[in-house]
Amino acid sequence: MIARRRQFAGLAILGVLLALGPTAAWAAETQVAVAANFTEPAKEIAAAFRAATGHTATLIFGSSGQFYAQMAHGAPYEVFLSADADRPAKAEQDGLGVTGSRFTYAIGRLVLYSKTPGLADGAGAVLSTGRFNKLSIADPAAAPYGVAALQTLRKLGVYAAVKPRIVMGSSITQAYQFVETGAAELGFVAYSQVINQSGGSRWLVPAADHAPIGQQAILLYPGQNNPAASAFLAFLKGPQAVAIIRKYGYDVPGS
Repeated sequence: MIARRRQFAGLAILGVLLALGPTAAWAAETQVAVAANFTEPAKEIAAAFRAATGHTATLIFGSSGQFYAQMAHGAPYEVFLSADADRPAKAEQDGLGVTGSRFTYAIGRLVLYSKTPGLADGAGAVLSTGRFNKLSIADPAAAPYGVAALQTLRKLGVYAAVKPRIVMGSSITQAYQFVETGAAELGFVAYSQVINQSGGSRWLVPAADHAPIGQQAILLYPGQNNPAASAFLAFLKGPQAVAIIRKYGYDVPGS
């Protein structure tokens, strides 16, 4: 009698799962390491992913360099959305990522941003006039947007002059926070961080002023047998995710 009751209970639970749909019956979770510049679009993509598939993408945000160091020491991330192409390529080369799973999901844009209206002019001339005390950038050793900022300063011929005024954030998020809190009047940040903000002033840096910020994703070995990890990467390539990526000011390969 007890065995029969357990059988009926199991069938009832299965019936509820099937009634909710196949995605609910087979839902899984994946751990995704996300470059800080991609915070807002990643949140929106994760919500759409869950609605479409039933799977959950748990997002952890930070700098690409810090993530790579953690992965090299055994951090159990299953998917890596980097702010560059170098670290996913290195992850593949070093046996941390699944060969053939790497692809470019977005191409970032750099912007010079200030909370002060009119300070960041349309050509970045403020960098040569010196009408500011501090300029924030992300640490180039950890964040590709920091590399792009230095390349831009050198392209403009102002790096030597502004170097004493530079304050470095550990990630692009901290570089942005320096501007928001007033610790720096100007900052090189990701366009996605300010695209939906009103007020202040900004200069969208021409793509030709620095090397392309090609942001790549890769499936990591801890996630190779997790259907949610593979499904998330597939979703990232799809039209719904691509529309979100574009909405935040990124370019998309092939567009």
